[in-house]
Amino acid sequence: MTNFKVLLYLLFLSNSLLGQVRVSKLVIKSHEAYTLSETDILVADTLIMMDSSRLILNKLKPDNFIRTKVVIVGSYCVIDGKGLPGNPGRQGRHGLSYNSPCRDGLPGGPGSRGLDGRPGINLSFYFNHITVRGPWIIDVSGGDGGQGGPGGSGGGGSPGTLHCNGGNGANGGDGAPGGNGARGGNLLLSGPKSQTVINWIGTKILVRTSGGNPGDGGRAGYHGGAGLGPRGKNGKNGEPGAEGKSGTSGVDGSLKFESD
Repeated sequence: MTNFKVLLYLLFLSNSLLGQVRVSKLVIKSHEAYTLSETDILVADTLIMMDSSRLILNKLKPDNFIRTKVVIVGSYCVIDGKGLPGNPGRQGRHGLSYNSPCRDGLPGGPGSRGLDGRPGINLSFYFNHITVRGPWIIDVSGGDGGQGGPGGSGGGGSPGTLHCNGGNGANGGDGAPGGNGARGGNLLLSGPKSQTVINWIGTKILVRTSGGNPGDGGRAGYHGGAGLGPRGKNGKNGEPGAEGKSGTSGVDGSLKFESD
């Protein structure tokens, strides 16, 4: 018994109380989607994906398992196990500009960091017989990092009078770092037709296991303008904030095959 079959057997036993999707035939109609929302295990005698249909994996579970006897896949079908993207960071607060004369503006606040993407789903897919018209996309790539929040603008200086200079503009807030891209998932294709499937990779079957893209750093906050006064009694402009740094790219996942 292969390692994959042993793992499936143990998972079926451990999930017997939690439930699993077990059907004789699952047909996902053209342009429709089927989501594994209650379980991470799908067992079907026959799985049919009609043209432009989608099978969405359970993205709350790091590992999903599909066990089928027969797989029939049309054109432009997708198995979606891509990791969720990180949320963008929030913008920093804007600095206050006073209405009373000769007051300096208040600085802008920094943005908040973009969140990291979520890892791609590890998918183990066992089949006895398979027919693919293609292209068939299996996407377990990592989620992209969220963009860093921009810095808030600095407040402007208020106007001066004959007795005092105009207020100074305040500095802008710093842009926040972007989130990191997540690692790509690992895809295992297993069964007696594995060699046939290997020959289809890159043509009939397109596999995506790449790590997520890094989130861009947040934009620097704009500086506050100087308050103007009579007879050249002007304040000074503030300084812009610093640009946020981008996150890092996620590590690529893997594609493996296992034959009986």
